[in-house]
Amino acid sequence: MSTETEAESADTPYAAEQAPRLSWHQYAPEVYKAMIRLDTAAKRGLEPRLYELVKIRASQLNHCAFCLDMHTRDALAAGESVERIVQLSAWEESRHFYTEKELAAIELTEAVTVLTDGFVPDAVYERAARHFEEAELSQLIAAIAVINAWNRFGVTTRMTPGHYRPGAHK
Repeated sequence: MSTETEAESADTPYAAEQAPRLSWHQYAPEVYKAMIRLDTAAKRGLEPRLYELVKIRASQLNHCAFCLDMHTRDALAAGESVERIVQLSAWEESRHFYTEKELAAIELTEAVTVLTDGFVPDAVYERAARHFEEAELSQLIAAIAVINAWNRFGVTTRMTPGHYRPGAHK
């Protein structure tokens, strides 16, 4: 007798999908709509590929598989390279793949997401401020905050990755 599940015996090498805990957007639609509006406002003025790199890096740190799936696909659709996406989790050792401005944004994303010492270090903030004008830096900080909020919804409710298609949600 086999202990294999149907999903394990299917043509894909993946185990069975973990069921979401809660369809939070269904039960809190006004919050979901507000998040969409906030997300739209936060990305204004930011270069689309940079914006997606920020979302991917925060999602890596927060272990949000759903957001990783979504923003990796969005980054590819925006013209980002597979190589730069793959290297993002090791950006400190792969600095040559990114511009100084992108590195400042990635480092700021990490500092805001992790808040290890309870604050964003001055040196990290100052590096970002050298590469972004105040309005753009404000948008970047907003984008980092928004993806962290999305990640918390995704991880807490176990949103299932693998079904997102760029442009399908617009």
